[in-house]
Amino acid sequence: MKIAITASGTTLDAPVDPRFGRAPRFILFDTETNTFQGIDNTQNLNAAQGAGIQAAETVSRLGAEVVITGHCGPNAFRTLNAAGITVVVGASGTVANAIEAFKNGTLKPAESADVRGHWT
Repeated sequence: MKIAITASGTTLDAPVDPRFGRAPRFILFDTETNTFQGIDNTQNLNAAQGAGIQAAETVSRLGAEVVITGHCGPNAFRTLNAAGITVVVGASGTVANAIEAFKNGTLKPAESADVRGHWT
């Protein structure tokens, strides 16, 4: 399974970024091979609007089945949901911590967005 985690850096030790659409990077982690790659998302950092939707399209193209983040707004949530991607909110600490918390069931899938649109 491929998991996209919002991140401030490019390694598993990077802090989870609390914002989905405006996170500077995603770490794409493959649970089958235990490998990862950093994905740049800086094009959405200063977007006037649509950052969440564009970020959702990016992780969908990458083949992510799950997104782990701190918070997710309504437009991004709907876009991810429509693409069949599970959204997990409430993550903090490092990317590695978030992956472990998801694997052991501490972080659970969200049923809806947890912030308003254009949250920064």
